[in-house]
Amino acid sequence: METTDQATEGDPLKTGEDGAEAGTVPSATELKRKSCKELGFSKLSHWRTAVFFLSLFLCLTIVFAFSFIIPCPVRPQYLVTWNSSFPGAATYNFLAFEHANEDKVMDVLFILKTTEVTQNRSCADEALSSPCVFLLALDGTHGENLWDYPLEPDFHWAQCGLERETGRTWDCLLSHSDKLTAIDKRTGTKIWQQSQPTGLRSSAPVLSVPDLDGDKVGDVALVASDNTQTQLVLLSGKTGDQIGTTVVLDSTETASHLLHRTEKGSYYVLLQKDTGLYGWALWKIAAKAKAGMDMGLKKDQHLERNASGTDGLVPIYESEVSRMLKTDETDDSSNLLVVAGKEVALLDGKHLELLWRFNTSSVLSEPSFGHFNKDGLIDVVIEEDIGNNTKRIIILDGKTGGVLWEVQLLASPNSPRPASIDTTNYFSVFMFWGLMPSESNSSEPVTSERRSYMLHPLYSNALLESTNVVDHIIAFKATLMERGRHAAYILLIGPKEEGAESTVVLSKRKLKQDVPDSKVLRFGDGTTKSNEDIKEAFNRLRFSDW
Repeated sequence: METTDQATEGDPLKTGEDGAEAGTVPSATELKRKSCKELGFSKLSHWRTAVFFLSLFLCLTIVFAFSFIIPCPVRPQYLVTWNSSFPGAATYNFLAFEHANEDKVMDVLFILKTTEVTQNRSCADEALSSPCVFLLALDGTHGENLWDYPLEPDFHWAQCGLERETGRTWDCLLSHSDKLTAIDKRTGTKIWQQSQPTGLRSSAPVLSVPDLDGDKVGDVALVASDNTQTQLVLLSGKTGDQIGTTVVLDSTETASHLLHRTEKGSYYVLLQKDTGLYGWALWKIAAKAKAGMDMGLKKDQHLERNASGTDGLVPIYESEVSRMLKTDETDDSSNLLVVAGKEVALLDGKHLELLWRFNTSSVLSEPSFGHFNKDGLIDVVIEEDIGNNTKRIIILDGKTGGVLWEVQLLASPNSPRPASIDTTNYFSVFMFWGLMPSESNSSEPVTSERRSYMLHPLYSNALLESTNVVDHIIAFKATLMERGRHAAYILLIGPKEEGAESTVVLSKRKLKQDVPDSKVLRFGDGTTKSNEDIKEAFNRLRFSDW
């Protein structure tokens, strides 16, 4: 029988791996060539190994060298709490958080009226009479004075945060005496100073508008009003010079104003009047201030269909409006919350149309915002007056306006508005002021008692009560001092009468610092978790600005 290993007539001669015919003996020349090839491959393999280890050695050397040459970034070491006192001074309801130095921790800006801030800094340094007004920046880590700038009194208003994405070299604008002064937040130096525009005195907020004079720097608009008219002035963001003429709107007094950008990219100055909320197109204002000037400002034809033929105002929400505010202060296109009469309404920021309405008796303070649930939509916090010196704190669903959570507190005087700080868990921690009825001492009047409360949305039937502040609060804000961490609240404490001289104290306190000494108060269908478990839940929180 034939095997497959034998060659046949129909099967060609088989060859070996070296190309020689099967069954043949390689010649000496072929053996020599084969030996050389094997030797060459062997040498090449050794070279490759050597190059690989040499490269690895060089890489490791560079890594280790740079790990010692370039130091690791050092996190700012901050005090969990600090206090800065200023005797014989007056202050005002103004707090701002900005990066005034390079340590990545937010710093605190506020206003002080005094003769001198330190022995080396007084009103006389700028040839001003005493006392004068100082804008101060304190280090958020330790409360030390970073810089201060003296200004001519009297103080009217101040606003910071005006540098963002505008090309401006200044961040804070102050109205004082008969002047407007722009200050650089990092150095505390004056960028420009101008006389107040003629006419009525303007009021905050400053409106940050697009570049209208073609210098590639965002400009600003100021609004002033009395009971007969509303005035609007456009100023160059670069120099403070007035752009065009003052625009006058003959109508009733404007109680408040905001700048809003619609989905079409059209800017409107929103005016709060006694008859409702109205929009005034920026392109109309620019055209009146300087004939033909609009710098490509877009028009919203959908809104303009409803504009009045007499004054050009667009009715947005016609009711007895008492307050209006953005749900996101940094976004000109955010939704708008309107407090009107006995209702709270949320308007869609894209089209300025009603989303929902909530009926209420009377809203005590300015509403605030936070995330009670995890639907990604910002929720609304209001304080409702329910009579008998009692208030109901309500958290409304940002999507539907329904009640998500509520609690009743005694309405203690000098109680700041609610606040919140976002966490990495996509909900917020809320902070309220007042007094739980069960904690009231019947032998003392309510005016002498005020406490702060913290709410964790996952433990909504419990509050942490703290009694650490007893002095008169002029301003209060809770914020994230450092990105991703270091949640704290700032208190500005001083005399009861604004502008009166006494000892002014600015203090910072880490939010979690209150947890160990706080008292856990339960209400409703309480959670089965222990007091220590609830406190530990607060301690485990990690904060974020999303």
